[in-house]
Amino acid sequence: MNRSKTYKTLFYSLLIFSLSFEANSIEKCKWNNKEGVPCITVSKTPNTSFYSEKGIKKTIITKKDIIDSGAVDVNDAMKLVNGIDIFQSGTKGQTTSIFTRGSESNHTLVLLNGIAINDQSVTDGLHDFGQDFIQNIQQIEVYKGSNGSHFGPSAIAGAVNFITDIDYVNSYSISGFNLKNYSLNNNYTKITNNDWHFNIKGAANSSDTKSAIAGGKESDDVKNYQLSFDGVKWFNDNAKFKTSLYSRQTKADYDGSSTDESGYVSDNKMYAFQSSFEHKKEDTLSDLKLHYHNYDRKYDNSGYLDEYYSQAIVARGEREIKKNEKLSFGYGAEYKYDWGNFENRGSYNASTKGHIKNFGTFANSAYKLSENQIFSIFLRADDHSTTELNDSYKLNFLQNFGDLNLNISHSTGLRNPTLYELYGTDNYGIKGNKNLDPEKSKTNELNLDYNISNNLTLKTSLYKTEIYDRIESNAAYTQHENLKTNINQEGIENEIALTNKFRSFSVFSNFSKSRKNNGQAQNRRPDLSYGAKYKSKIFDNYIDDLNINLAYKHTGKYTDWDGSANTIQKSTDLVDLNLNKGFFGNVLSLNINNLFDEDYEKPATYSQNGREIIFKFTKKLN
Repeated sequence: MNRSKTYKTLFYSLLIFSLSFEANSIEKCKWNNKEGVPCITVSKTPNTSFYSEKGIKKTIITKKDIIDSGAVDVNDAMKLVNGIDIFQSGTKGQTTSIFTRGSESNHTLVLLNGIAINDQSVTDGLHDFGQDFIQNIQQIEVYKGSNGSHFGPSAIAGAVNFITDIDYVNSYSISGFNLKNYSLNNNYTKITNNDWHFNIKGAANSSDTKSAIAGGKESDDVKNYQLSFDGVKWFNDNAKFKTSLYSRQTKADYDGSSTDESGYVSDNKMYAFQSSFEHKKEDTLSDLKLHYHNYDRKYDNSGYLDEYYSQAIVARGEREIKKNEKLSFGYGAEYKYDWGNFENRGSYNASTKGHIKNFGTFANSAYKLSENQIFSIFLRADDHSTTELNDSYKLNFLQNFGDLNLNISHSTGLRNPTLYELYGTDNYGIKGNKNLDPEKSKTNELNLDYNISNNLTLKTSLYKTEIYDRIESNAAYTQHENLKTNINQEGIENEIALTNKFRSFSVFSNFSKSRKNNGQAQNRRPDLSYGAKYKSKIFDNYIDDLNINLAYKHTGKYTDWDGSANTIQKSTDLVDLNLNKGFFGNVLSLNINNLFDEDYEKPATYSQNGREIIFKFTKKLN
């Protein structure tokens, strides 16, 4: 046998051994995971049980996905999720809204480990994704479609769940392309002799590129800092305690408007604390969770200080039971208390102060009609301090035809009014309305998953949603009211993927319509988007693997306000490339965003970055 064949035999033997070792390691990644083995986080969807959870549809963005994409903030990580459109008013750190399946930006509920964290000091209740950088997040879960029966109010269009968890790969990294544009992060985990697992993550980000305003002359600077702590203690094989501390601060130069560069200097802080106790046996799972978070936001506008502050406490208990081989069910309750206030000074005056209490009870049940059929029902009732008692539900039927899985659901959702919509005032005469009803929705959805072959899969989702009792200012701009102008949304999402051990290629598309019942199109809702993702691992016999990640997305034309009228905005074609190469436990990465340097505004009048070339070095310490 020649030397070349000897090397190849040794290489493939090591490969087989490593794959076998990985399989054994994954086997250890069960619920207790006392071994501290790096693995994908397994997150339970609230208000589900053993069989009903099989019908849940969610997109999971793992830590590996985040690293492979070269993502710096949440927008980077989520921009390729089919059915989601991201609009950021400028470059990193600027205000960002997402539109899930063409719905309103405040119809997507944002959660931290399953607990809602939308800021109640925001006038319309939307979450600003531009403040969330990614280094301390272990996983992102995206739920599309009405999910009120699982997560509660505001999940009309869907939910985004940020997962914090212990990362067992100790490392530090530095990335960027100059001294003003960089990211630093560190991860460290310690396992003690008495089964305590401690993890601390820290990160700092700096961005200083072009002005947020299209054609602007100044640069807008952003600084972001993150610090988090996660701890887990096993009492025995069936019981564990978890605690999490998460904090972030984002300081950014904001422009005053789409034409005024003088703007604001913002200081946006968010802190969250969670503790939970979980008890698991073969046929039962019980979870008690306590949560607190607050937002502290300040905007300095040439001497005028705008202040926004809110806090929330949450207590939730849940239990699921597998009764027998056909029936499972679960039940629980959640109490949430929000209070907040803001004072907006300067040429625009607005203020509000108040609190909201909500007590939710929920239950679910699933019955296996046969080995290939499961029918599930999910119910939730929310007793709100002003809108009183309202319910949401989901009916789900799951059918398996061998390689074809059919999932049909009918669901409802709601969004309760915000503090500003209930109690707020401004100098234009708008006043709050304590008699508002919640916004509500009805959604029908069909999902098909077809394994065409061992390596080829097809996924299709068809949906139709009606949103009614929408909350907006009345025609006289004197107060908020429930309008009779409904929104109708419908669409089809497709993805076909070809995968093997070393590479994958997928193509996705989204055809959607979001229209008012008078036929008028919603702004910032493109009817068409499509794209492709390619991943490849090239084995190097001498040092380590080379990973190639290539992503492309086309966003079609849409209407938007250009400062004077609604106009048609051009389509965009964006390509990102990430290369990472391992050597002796270290990783070198090259990330090129907007590879072909496309010049575009999204939304209108706000510029986005051109081509960015980012280098990254990661040192693994395990």
